[in-house]
Amino acid sequence: MLKTKFPRIPGDIGNFSTFNFPVVYRIVREAGIDNVARKTDIGLLDAFIREAKELENMGAKAITTSCGFLSLFQDELARSVRVPLFTSSLLLVPLVSMMIGKRKVGIITANSENLTRKHLEGAGIDPSVPIVIKGLEDKKEFSKMILNDNPVGDIAKIREEVRDAARELVRENPDVGAIVLECTNLPPYAKIIQEVTNLPVFDITILTNMVYNSLNRKEFVPNIIW
Repeated sequence: MLKTKFPRIPGDIGNFSTFNFPVVYRIVREAGIDNVARKTDIGLLDAFIREAKELENMGAKAITTSCGFLSLFQDELARSVRVPLFTSSLLLVPLVSMMIGKRKVGIITANSENLTRKHLEGAGIDPSVPIVIKGLEDKKEFSKMILNDNPVGDIAKIREEVRDAARELVRENPDVGAIVLECTNLPPYAKIIQEVTNLPVFDITILTNMVYNSLNRKEFVPNIIW
């Protein structure tokens, strides 16, 4: 987790109630919005490795992060522990792209100015994957609460801003076939995004639940004689 002050509402990766299984958090106190979401500082890698190893020592069966921009560290972090480690929902983009043929994957991000080619490459997104990026850095209330790390904010207004950004994305790019939310603070608004776009919407909570299910398979018992 980044060290932040903004509210962690239900659906946010930093809210316990987002998941129906036990989660444990470690805060990387050197890392905040300014040096991760505004401009990712590669000097933070060692601090994230330290906390990943601590989570593993505590018994975590899988590890993720609270910011999609940490895809920049995906390879190094995954190599630092022996449990599955996934930094970002951006890891889903190549898979989603294959699901929708030649249509584009729309990526809604907290800050398009910081979503560089290196971040995309860290998530396995090569230039052959058709994508289009929509940033929220110009949305006043979202920027005020998330990018300025404000402990208070108008959630209803942010909902409207995210909805409008999704509408803009598909209006400007009618060939978008699915949406991936880079920002781990956006899952609370996934439903409204889907309602206004009528598209599949993927995010970090979907990826986290997928990994959880891979580690907790259920038994299928036939109830008939074959």
